[in-house]
Amino acid sequence: MGQIKIINPGLMTTVQDLGRYGYQQYGVSVSGAMDYVAARLANILAGNDENEGLLEITLMGPVIEFLSDAVIAITGGEIGASINDEPICMNKSTAVRIGDRLSFKGVKKGCRCYAAFAGGIDVPVVMGSKSTFLKAGIGGYKGRALKTGDILNIGSSVATVSFPERSAENFYDYDIEGCKVKLRVVLGPQEDTFTNEGIDTLFSNEYSVTSSSDRMGYTLEGTAIRHRTGADIISDGIAMGAIQVPSKGNPIIMMADRQTTGGYTKIGNVATVDLPKIAQTKPGDKITFEKISLSEAHGLYKSLEGKFISLKASLNNINNIKNYIIKINETMYEVKVESIGIKGDVN
Repeated sequence: MGQIKIINPGLMTTVQDLGRYGYQQYGVSVSGAMDYVAARLANILAGNDENEGLLEITLMGPVIEFLSDAVIAITGGEIGASINDEPICMNKSTAVRIGDRLSFKGVKKGCRCYAAFAGGIDVPVVMGSKSTFLKAGIGGYKGRALKTGDILNIGSSVATVSFPERSAENFYDYDIEGCKVKLRVVLGPQEDTFTNEGIDTLFSNEYSVTSSSDRMGYTLEGTAIRHRTGADIISDGIAMGAIQVPSKGNPIIMMADRQTTGGYTKIGNVATVDLPKIAQTKPGDKITFEKISLSEAHGLYKSLEGKFISLKASLNNINNIKNYIIKINETMYEVKVESIGIKGDVN
């Protein structure tokens, strides 16, 4: 088992995975990575299961010292990741040595990045997940954001079976240009509670991300969206990406730490493939919306999943060559193993 030490925790660094499912009926939020695409990609590049625990890093990154050799992968927003002050490539697995320090220079693009460690992060599994749910103080590392001096156990440092040459450049296009992003939306389930003009307002105006936005929800500011009668409904379930519109008319996009039910009307839901785009916006960024059909949203999702399938297939079998990092007597070796066919009968 290897270890990392938190020298500086950054603005907010937490342990997350893909979420805590199956407990919303008991009032427990799903939580999990805000940018599920970046989280899955980081784990794949580190040679882990896609749902393994990893670090979610927000705006100002931490300083992490490696107390053992390891393999890491950084994905998501560009926050200037470097090892010993030397920049490292995003979306690529990287070997690090004992004593190395991972740090971040500052936001260049996006808001959140993800750091995966080969072998994962060894924290207790709470209700089937390693995700940190801050408001309830459960999951992750002691149910909280990381602090200076914290030491986390990570995957084995004796013989790390990982793939240092794994890379996936330009796997996902966040489409954030000039701090602006367009989100595709499927109307419903309460679109009939809004006037036609109110629905048109959503799709014809630009909204700003406010400073009150967080892991629970993104509050937007802009032209008010009008209801036919009122904003209140009998409370029902809330999906990630649901767009609630309270009586004042400013939309709120529900995110990973959202409450399990809510009593405000929902005009639509952001398509699953565009959820990472919200996670990568920050206060002051601009958002516009585009209406699409449910079948179009399904098609976009199937296309993204197809990319994941193709990526994993290519990484696991590139010309029948696999790349490993092996540690022997405190020395790290990069080893390539090529499988070859055997012709003829074997007696």
